[in-house]
Amino acid sequence: MKLPSLKISAWIAVAAIIAIAGFYFYGGSSSATKTVSAKVTRGAIVRSVSATGTVNPVVTVQVGSYVSGPISAIYADFNSPVKQGQLIAKIDPRQFQVKVNAAKAALANAKAQLGKDSADMVYRKVTYERDAALLEEGVISKDAVDSAKSTYEQVQAQLALDRANIQQQQANLEDAEVSLNYTNIISPVDGTVVSRNVDVGQTVAASFQTPTLFLIAKDLTKMQVDSNVSESDIGDVRQGLRADFKVDAFPDRMFEGVVGQVRQAPITVQNVVTYDVVVNVENPELLLKPGMTANVTLVTARRDNVVRIPMEALRFAPRGSPIREGNAVDGAAGRGHARVWIPDGRSIKPVSITIGLSDGSFVEMLEGPLREGDLVVTDQIKTGPKSTGNTSPFVSGPRMR
Repeated sequence: MKLPSLKISAWIAVAAIIAIAGFYFYGGSSSATKTVSAKVTRGAIVRSVSATGTVNPVVTVQVGSYVSGPISAIYADFNSPVKQGQLIAKIDPRQFQVKVNAAKAALANAKAQLGKDSADMVYRKVTYERDAALLEEGVISKDAVDSAKSTYEQVQAQLALDRANIQQQQANLEDAEVSLNYTNIISPVDGTVVSRNVDVGQTVAASFQTPTLFLIAKDLTKMQVDSNVSESDIGDVRQGLRADFKVDAFPDRMFEGVVGQVRQAPITVQNVVTYDVVVNVENPELLLKPGMTANVTLVTARRDNVVRIPMEALRFAPRGSPIREGNAVDGAAGRGHARVWIPDGRSIKPVSITIGLSDGSFVEMLEGPLREGDLVVTDQIKTGPKSTGNTSPFVSGPRMR
């Protein structure tokens, strides 16, 4: 009988089909692994903090008015250079001049009263001395002498009152003259008028709050950038750091400055906390103007001419190996141990190094066997055909499960 032979042939056919299917499902989808490498370089590593700020004069003085009244004249305009003590505006002085004249008249009246009472005192003194002599001769009574003495002492007291009244009227005159002098608006510093807020004929009311008439920048050749640094970055910022910034008016020019102050007062806007970092900058060409927006880069750490390793090399781990721990780089300039992989013929091998400063793209190698130009592995990729999930030559359409 040929039945067993038929069964054997059927089993051979099934095994062949399984082998072909396995080849397409497994062997056909296999691919080679290729490594991606990058070179170890030498150069600078700069760690920085980015912030946005506003260009302002170092010293800005608000010039106001102590008295009220209409503006009668203006002697300074926008961008006018002014000197300390220079008259820049004037308030109508007539009402204050009237008060000065009244104070002078009151002072003159007080002095005249003193002269009158002084003359009366002379007469009262003579009368008292004469009555005292007549009392010794028994011509007049003791009461008449006492009355003359009392009148004389009252006149002496009146003289003291007149002198005090003169001092009071003198103070009133000085107060009126000070108010009159306040009608002259003068510049308190040498500088440049940045803003003028009044015109001739405008009435200034200084009853409860001093109005600002002029804004004067003391020295526009020295400016400062008030930048807002987030609380997550403020720990690396300190006085004396170098700061580079750009403004929209000069997009191709980089301005340099130095951190002059890290202010402790927090600025909270919608639960976001920032700190004001003041950057001092020289402005000899007067290119920077008050109010410009500056994009600031604060250099918190820098290393020049060091061996640099790409950060991708520290994040790389071969397939199948556990994720490495301890490759995080200290944010400032600390030391840490890490491991990178380098090509070794057709395979790769690990190398231990000591790392330092990082700028997000490169990390400084403090100690290790790598040199400039060496290759480090940053990734592994598969080459060749990929399995699509429908590789069987016997099934068309979606694979049935």
